[in-house]
Amino acid sequence: MGKMSKKIIRQGDLGFHTGAMHDFYYRGKELYCEKVRVLDIVRKVGTPVYIYSHNTLIEHVEKLQKAFQSVQPLICYSVKANSNLAVLKSLIAKGTGLDIVSGGELYRAKQVGCDPRKIVYAGVGKTEPEIEEALRYGILLFNVESRPELELIHQVAQRLKKRANISLRINPGVDPRTHHHIATGKLESTFGIDLDTARQIFLKRFDYPSLNICGIHVHIGSQIVKGEPFVEAFRKIVGFIDSLEREGVRIETLNLGGGLGVIYNDEVPQTADQFAKNILSLFKGKKYRLILEPGRFIVANGGILVGRVLWVKQTKVKNFAVTDTGMGDLIRPSLYDAYHEVWPLVRKDHARKLTYDIVGPICESGDFLAKERHLAELESGDYLAFMTAGAYGFVMASNYNSRTRPAEVLVRADRFAVVRKREDFHSLVAGESVPAFVG
Repeated sequence: MGKMSKKIIRQGDLGFHTGAMHDFYYRGKELYCEKVRVLDIVRKVGTPVYIYSHNTLIEHVEKLQKAFQSVQPLICYSVKANSNLAVLKSLIAKGTGLDIVSGGELYRAKQVGCDPRKIVYAGVGKTEPEIEEALRYGILLFNVESRPELELIHQVAQRLKKRANISLRINPGVDPRTHHHIATGKLESTFGIDLDTARQIFLKRFDYPSLNICGIHVHIGSQIVKGEPFVEAFRKIVGFIDSLEREGVRIETLNLGGGLGVIYNDEVPQTADQFAKNILSLFKGKKYRLILEPGRFIVANGGILVGRVLWVKQTKVKNFAVTDTGMGDLIRPSLYDAYHEVWPLVRKDHARKLTYDIVGPICESGDFLAKERHLAELESGDYLAFMTAGAYGFVMASNYNSRTRPAEVLVRADRFAVVRKREDFHSLVAGESVPAFVG
């Protein structure tokens, strides 16, 4: 292929920018992921397809590890952001643990050989079978969201003759200043336990002999671009821990959750170094171990979704680019009104520009991926990449309209591999049956 020269588009050029996605770039007029031409992937695998950069995933883990090296936290990647087995294996090979929220995610953690002592289990609705399986596997901690959940874990642990490590998820009553669907630190949120209830549980911890209530967990939301909400929440939690310790309660772990924002459009989120600098002084001299649960920060900029323009529909008021991918593959625009940059796989530098709504094939008026985008004139057969799609992309995909979910591809340097095959029609109905009394 010869020596590669990366021509990086800067903000303002063609109406889009790279943000933190430096492993996706143009060489000449063609889009690359690391050293692989994206068009080569598409021609072999088809569309829609998610494509992930291994280098981006690892680099973001390393940024956190370096920023927090003075305290050596346990970094537990949040599986819900992107649960592909190849992604998980890549991250645990780099030393991370996993933050899980379901029995299915525990199964994935076991499939990739994650050390159970590096697994924390969150989520507001754990079932008894899920709790039992996690206890049998020997996970590090349950992040407990309510008193009834605490009681259930205690019952299951007693029955299994095990002792479960418990971290209470505290709701600090802090506004994270993000989309209301992903804000979890407000008092009206489903998540977490208020400070007074948490204090009562800690002071009565010996009423639960099968539990080691030894930690605190706080996660105030997702896609938080400013440092102030974190500082406010953590300062409040540190004060709470100090008051508990004065009453004889020993805290072994403090789980700071995740929530670091990334660049989708024009955000200016804090870096890992800035995040560490902003908060580490709060924990100076403290003996408890810190846990981090990054998800979006690690994978969002590491992935794209590629689709093909089926046709262009022109009306009196608007141009529509109808693609073979839509809300069934990437629901964030429809659900959160989220913004994803749109890059052509092959640039048309001298073509005239038009404004498009980019929509999908789903029979819903809410099926869109981008609105009012100023792009070089599109035509049937063009390929488009929807950027920063590595987090909450495939994991939220559905089979609505009986459409098959996309393939997933992982790129490492000059190699790529399909890490999830595209679904076929057989897989759509594999679990269904028609009983004899029908028809």
